[in-house]
Amino acid sequence: MNRGKSLQARFPWHGWLGLFLIALFWYFNWGLSGLRTHWAFFPLWLGYILTLDALVYYRQGHSWFSRSPKRFALLFLLSAPFWWVFEALNVRARYWLYTPIDSFSDLEYYLYCSLNFSVVLPAILVTAQFFLTFSRLRELGPGWRVGRRPATAWLFFIMGWLMLAATLLWPQYGLAFLWMSLYFILDPINLWLGRPSLLRRTARGDWRLVLALWLSGLACGFFWEFWNNYSSPKWLYQLPYADFWHVFEMPLLGYLGYLPFALELYAMYALFEPWLGLAGMDQANNNGHSHLKRN
Repeated sequence: MNRGKSLQARFPWHGWLGLFLIALFWYFNWGLSGLRTHWAFFPLWLGYILTLDALVYYRQGHSWFSRSPKRFALLFLLSAPFWWVFEALNVRARYWLYTPIDSFSDLEYYLYCSLNFSVVLPAILVTAQFFLTFSRLRELGPGWRVGRRPATAWLFFIMGWLMLAATLLWPQYGLAFLWMSLYFILDPINLWLGRPSLLRRTARGDWRLVLALWLSGLACGFFWEFWNNYSSPKWLYQLPYADFWHVFEMPLLGYLGYLPFALELYAMYALFEPWLGLAGMDQANNNGHSHLKRN
């Protein structure tokens, strides 16, 4: 057995730690009475992230965490301020709220929220990497080419600002725009700065990362809403014109928001990628293709 196969044959230690954290804090988050989500949410999702990263390692012989745990931790530090941007937009939009929050001081609320917001970005990115280990997605042929003309990036950029303005001016009509505007603004900026850009990929017909992110958004969205269902504190939604057919607390149509939301998070990550020192999404999944175990 060569070194590549021996690497992939082991499920790494941090995956077992992740499974333990999921089992323990899932029980705490649902099984205990009173407030508990504020301290159980982070370790529960840390377990999810470690487990998914371990599955990436198991399938291709390497992963972001296995390469550099310290650099991987930087994703958590970036994630919290990223989500606070959405919280700031929600002050105007009021699409979601947390209850009960009167048990916490302003400082406690900020600290607990920042800790829990820190898992959003790594959860989305590591889940997308997991989907990219599957050959059916990884070997997908070229599709519709979007972005071949420079004017497309400018069109995206202008549309993004218009959507953001619509969300702030008319929040009752701008629900979808909240989860699209930042991507349309940031991805052209990444393109112009030479950062990783989804528009650069789709310009040559490469939709693989877009699809992986969409799948990741839906997968993470399901688990966010699933674990939120019996949590305390928990978040609730008040979505104009879409508040029906609930799956857990989220209206069914609301799950569509996780598709562009995942693209927004990737665009935010890509803007800072040169300072993270992590392998790009391409490198992280292309170097180990010969080591894949399951397809």
